[in-house]
Amino acid sequence: MTLPESAKELIRSGALGHLVTLGSDGAPQVTCVWVAVDGDDLLTAHLNPHQRKLENIRRDPRVAISFEGTAIRPPGLREHLVARGRATIEDGGAAELLQELARVHLGPDVRFPPMDDPPPGVRLRIAVERVSGIGAWAG
Repeated sequence: MTLPESAKELIRSGALGHLVTLGSDGAPQVTCVWVAVDGDDLLTAHLNPHQRKLENIRRDPRVAISFEGTAIRPPGLREHLVARGRATIEDGGAAELLQELARVHLGPDVRFPPMDDPPPGVRLRIAVERVSGIGAWAG
């Protein structure tokens, strides 16, 4: 699907993502993540390729990710975006993406990750299949 430009703007503004994956028992697992936009896909970066969320995705690639905006929309709710899709794991590139995202979330002069020679990690690519919520992207 084509991700609406209004949705991309919200994500690029530094809105924190709430990534939902499915555990082996079907229970949801939620993690806060920094998110980048690559075309119509969403990207996250992870230095440790053995995190629970990544193990969940290896087993079941269905994910949801939500973002909260700052504008209040009628009837008095804060705008928010929910994207549902399928995730794939790409080897490498985590440190570079984290540095790019740190400039948005922590400031322009921050070094992140704060270590010499960080591991390559993995990037999570989410192919968005559906968006909903309250905002210009919702209809």
